[in-house]
Amino acid sequence: MKITIIGTGYVGLVTGACLAELGNDVFCLDVDQRKIDLLNNGGIPIHEPGLEEVVARNRAAGRLQFSTDVAASVAHGDVQFIAVGTPPDEDGSADLQYVLAAARNIGRHMTGFKVVVDKSTVPVGTGDRVKAALQEELAARGAHASFSVVSNPEFLKEGAAVEDFMRPDRIVIGHDSTAEGQKAAAMMKKLYAPFNRNHERTFWMDVRSAEFTKYAANSMLATRISFMNELANLADRVGVDIEAVRHGIGSDPRIGHSFLYAGAGYGGSCFPKDVQALERTARQYDQDLLILRAVEAVNDKQKLVLGQKVIRRFGEDLGGQHFAVWGLAFKPNTDDMREAPSRVLLRQLIDAGATVAVYDPVAMAEARRVLALDLTPDQLARVRFAASPMDALAGAEALVIVTEWKAFRSPDFERIRAALKQAVIFDGRNLFEPEVMAEAAFEYHGIGRSILTRT
Repeated sequence: MKITIIGTGYVGLVTGACLAELGNDVFCLDVDQRKIDLLNNGGIPIHEPGLEEVVARNRAAGRLQFSTDVAASVAHGDVQFIAVGTPPDEDGSADLQYVLAAARNIGRHMTGFKVVVDKSTVPVGTGDRVKAALQEELAARGAHASFSVVSNPEFLKEGAAVEDFMRPDRIVIGHDSTAEGQKAAAMMKKLYAPFNRNHERTFWMDVRSAEFTKYAANSMLATRISFMNELANLADRVGVDIEAVRHGIGSDPRIGHSFLYAGAGYGGSCFPKDVQALERTARQYDQDLLILRAVEAVNDKQKLVLGQKVIRRFGEDLGGQHFAVWGLAFKPNTDDMREAPSRVLLRQLIDAGATVAVYDPVAMAEARRVLALDLTPDQLARVRFAASPMDALAGAEALVIVTEWKAFRSPDFERIRAALKQAVIFDGRNLFEPEVMAEAAFEYHGIGRSILTRT
């Protein structure tokens, strides 16, 4: 099939590359000429395991092309995927200007039937707005081409997006019951047929329900994270091991283990903005989502917990003290720094007078960029970007772990202890077992594990 992908960010680039991998003829459009030039020269603008190989293979096979030519992109695809950003507006609602601009471009250039697919995460009712934008552009030029707007939300995890796309646990497609909607459904069924050969993974519904499903899924996952973080903070006070609790409740099949890990809070491009956007939608309908308001408040507070542990241990005035920080990206296997807990931690330490040395396996360049926005030049001068995990430890009072990279899970504890001024580790992701840390003669501070470290 001939497919057009509008937007080459995480969702668009992964979707385009993976659909090409299935044998489709894919045209990826982006208005950023520098990004298109990078892609056409064999580069990748994001870090996503396995993506570079898939893109290179399909470019070489002629199934994947990149361009800024809007007219050519509309002419190419029978199915037009809108996969542009929907950043949070000032009031927390999703900013749909890029989605609607993409729809208008399709309307300005289409000459025959098109399936217009909202792949971006969009609030309930966006399909109607996309449809109206298309109709307005067609009317403005007196054209009578038909179309159908479909909702096909993505459920990709950063760091595992290629795997998630190629082996989906579900495919959600929302369409209307018109003749055009039925035609669109048939085309989407054909497109996703390779994923349904063993068993049906597609869930068919109306457009609004599909839009809502995406927000509901992310909000539920965010709720589980904040729930466990709040319990972990209580566990620290009452002398409970939150890891034992996690295993105890996660073994209940009605609960399960996924997203029950206590830590430094969630970040990234999805959970924070999607929780806010769903809250905003509720307010528009005179509803107050009390649970989601609490989820957001707990997460904002949780991002401060790791820094507060450091300050309680070393004092409110950290002047003259130096700390090592391992992990900057909001999660492993990505360089995404959006809403990353590390950004909050670094501001806390620097505001208290400390200097820091930081290391992340892939996010160093992106960290330099965002920290230059977060911090003043004088504050940024107090951050050293280390060349390796061990390099970050030199002269540090303690090690603070923020991101659970695999490379951090089995370190040489003897070398760490020798490099640090004090054998103290603050583990924001509970990577290590307190008993092991005690045997290695470390003072260990996890999240919700105080029962095993108190004296």
